[in-house]
Amino acid sequence: MEGVLEGILFVVGNEGIDKDRLIDLLHISEQDLTKYIDNLKDIYKDEKHGLNIEYYANKYKLVTKKEHKEYYEKLVEVEKNDELSQSALETLAVVAYNSPVTRSYVDDIRGVDSSYQMRKLLYRNLIKEVGRAELPGRPILYSVTDEFLDYLGISSLEQLPELEEVEISEEKVTDLYNSKYKEN
Repeated sequence: MEGVLEGILFVVGNEGIDKDRLIDLLHISEQDLTKYIDNLKDIYKDEKHGLNIEYYANKYKLVTKKEHKEYYEKLVEVEKNDELSQSALETLAVVAYNSPVTRSYVDDIRGVDSSYQMRKLLYRNLIKEVGRAELPGRPILYSVTDEFLDYLGISSLEQLPELEEVEISEEKVTDLYNSKYKEN
């Protein structure tokens, strides 16, 4: 059960998960949950591990150990000096054209988890938290920053280029079951 709990904490990421939701998901008692959390915390106490479980804002979260902070800062600092990757640019475009947005909205548009890219963009001060959505769990809303506008040399989001709609005709759609490529 500790492995399942650990996996859930990994999947929910920065959002964390509250005690009642964990009890409901795992079909266990509050005492059992406390026991499993404590077992995982004991495992993470070993210096061979870089993670820990914390309880912030009434939610359990899997976090990195504070004593390794200098290494994480080096990682982010190196990335701050790099150019933005294609995935970071995609994430930034979704936020810019649709703000304010939640991370899950960005994930839905891109079709992949965007939490890492969102953290990078937050660190680079290209996006910022602007509030909470009126949705279950009250997820964080994100928008672009003035630094983003400065970087593009524009004064408002209205100056972003218009998005073009792309039409895909019937003949351009590939039938994957009748592909012209055959296995040998």
